[in-house]
Amino acid sequence: MKASTGKARVEGPHRSPQVDPLAALRAPGDPPWDVYLTGTVFLDIVFTGLDSAPVRGTESWARGMGSSPGGVANMATALARLGLRTSLAAAFGDDHYGEYCWDALERGEGIDLSPSRTVPGWHSPVTVSMAYDGERTMVSHGHEPPPEEPAPDCPPRARAAVASLTPGRGAPWIAQAARKGARVFGDVGWDDTGAWDLAALPDLRHCEAFLPNAEEAMRYTRTDCPRAAARALTEHVPVAVVTLGADGAYAVDRRTGETASVPAIDVEALDPTGAGDVFVAGFVTGTLAGWPLADRLAFAGLTAALSVQEFGGSLSAPGWTEIGAWWRKVRSVEGQDPSALRRYEFLTGLVPGELVRPWPLRRAVPTIGFRRSA
Repeated sequence: MKASTGKARVEGPHRSPQVDPLAALRAPGDPPWDVYLTGTVFLDIVFTGLDSAPVRGTESWARGMGSSPGGVANMATALARLGLRTSLAAAFGDDHYGEYCWDALERGEGIDLSPSRTVPGWHSPVTVSMAYDGERTMVSHGHEPPPEEPAPDCPPRARAAVASLTPGRGAPWIAQAARKGARVFGDVGWDDTGAWDLAALPDLRHCEAFLPNAEEAMRYTRTDCPRAAARALTEHVPVAVVTLGADGAYAVDRRTGETASVPAIDVEALDPTGAGDVFVAGFVTGTLAGWPLADRLAFAGLTAALSVQEFGGSLSAPGWTEIGAWWRKVRSVEGQDPSALRRYEFLTGLVPGELVRPWPLRRAVPTIGFRRSA
């Protein structure tokens, strides 16, 4: 199977973000991209409004449904909506699903897909997610990926890169990106081998920050406390961030000695798909902008909380309009806890003064349709 060139099929100008969190830092000679990432793009089909998990031998009806790009697209979209210039390398199928995902990411979100390509005859991977009781169950299907990995031998220069670390396997592009000056943020999935050995994550040494959840962090460090796990992880990486679910998040910066803990924001969750990716995107944004550790952690938790109130993974990610609307709303609530307001006071100089939408944020759609070219 031979891959096509990475030339974009849909041309469009790079959209100016509503808020540029790095505006004060930009200078001639900077890398062309703020964040580079690579991975597999799925088509996500999400069912919500289920009263319970599907029961064998029965038919369940969902009260809501949405479709959107998924997989690595969750992270790419979250980064772009926060105003970061984002470049994505991925393989896309040449079916309707691939067309939809490419269009949604490039034309809809302004993500650079020049390192990406369409693969003739390859079917897009699909994930069906069923959300209920704040949890989700997923079923995925996909054919063997193209023989050429989507990550180019020489990734583009970027301020940062987000990498999904795989136990027992390194990715050459991560070291290449780090050598070019990119600050690498690593996340990780469940270790199906059961070894939970940090030595099996060879690319961790290239990372500035590592962002596992509490269970993963404790298994990797052989500790029984998420905070102890975070401190233990800083022996391997400068910044450790451990997400605690309903209890918020905790972080340690070995270089500065900072620690930070923020509670979770209480919201009504419609669909948790992609919330972890949005959290990482928020933390990357705050780090590149030079914010204190506690502000980065609070911002990451806020963006994740806002995302779970919408359908789908990628297209549920909030933009600055949503962040600004939330900040104005909580400040208008009578009897609001002053200490809670102070925790997010850093948003005052960032969010738009007026509720302006330079473009409407796309949301997940129930069905996928295409307009024919003229």
